[in-house]
Amino acid sequence: MSKLILNVSPHISGKRTTQKIMLDVIIALMPAAVASVIIFGWRSLLVIGVCVCTCAASEFLFEKLCKRENTVYDLSAVVTGILLAFNLPVSIPIWQAVFGSITAIIVVKQLFGGIGQNFANPAITARIIMMTAFSGSMTAWTSPQTSDAVSSATPLAAASKNITDSMPSYTDLLLGNHSGCIGETCALALIAGGIYLIIKRVISWQTPAAFIATVAVMSLICGRDVIYQLLSGGLLLGAVFMATDYATTPPTPFGKAVFGIGCGIVTILIRFWGNLPEGVSFSILLMNILTPYISKITRSKPLTGGAEA
Repeated sequence: MSKLILNVSPHISGKRTTQKIMLDVIIALMPAAVASVIIFGWRSLLVIGVCVCTCAASEFLFEKLCKRENTVYDLSAVVTGILLAFNLPVSIPIWQAVFGSITAIIVVKQLFGGIGQNFANPAITARIIMMTAFSGSMTAWTSPQTSDAVSSATPLAAASKNITDSMPSYTDLLLGNHSGCIGETCALALIAGGIYLIIKRVISWQTPAAFIATVAVMSLICGRDVIYQLLSGGLLLGAVFMATDYATTPPTPFGKAVFGIGCGIVTILIRFWGNLPEGVSFSILLMNILTPYISKITRSKPLTGGAEA
């Protein structure tokens, strides 16, 4: 009895820390970051840098002001900054990128208690707020550098309007040679990052697989080009890097699958029948709100089978 230790959970600890997890996510995002510079030029790096620095500074200053433990070194703010930048057009005014970064960290993350306590993905929520506030600049798409940055429609927008001349080939979709947000265009880079995260066991495969499979099946049923729907827009970026957020998605494998299926259904409903060509951000935010209910329904039952307290 002298060795009996009484303390609160968690009772099992490991070597994996938040900082190491976030570092792996940053590594997985690097191929898409490099691709964005090749595709859109050095301004994409400026937008990424501004978002990262603003997110980190916002977290540091807010926690200092509120006399909270400083968490900027866990790198979660850096990940939020990169993901937000990846969801912005390369032509976004810098002050708007700063506004979005502050919104993501302070309004969505810190006001709800900080890392692990936010109800929705900070980058996704900030992007939706920016789309509402700055609809003009948030939809000002430019072509890759090879096309002298001429304004153009995204592949999904072109497909929804049947503008066949503006629709890139499958190869262009895979390599990112088309207009779109900074980090969503190069499907090959996003797939590589996703494989890395699954191999490192940073994310589970259930949510991305369910999300992507649902979009594929519903596209096939609706008679749409399945490959085009999978490689266009923010599907891969959202499915791999934002729909797998620990704090805002269900913890159980079955719950993760349900979450992914829900994201896929809402995405297709918006893409095919909504007023917007893309619905990934809205689908993830909606499912974030439903996460507590999904978690409750899909949680494991005690082995004893007794009644709940």
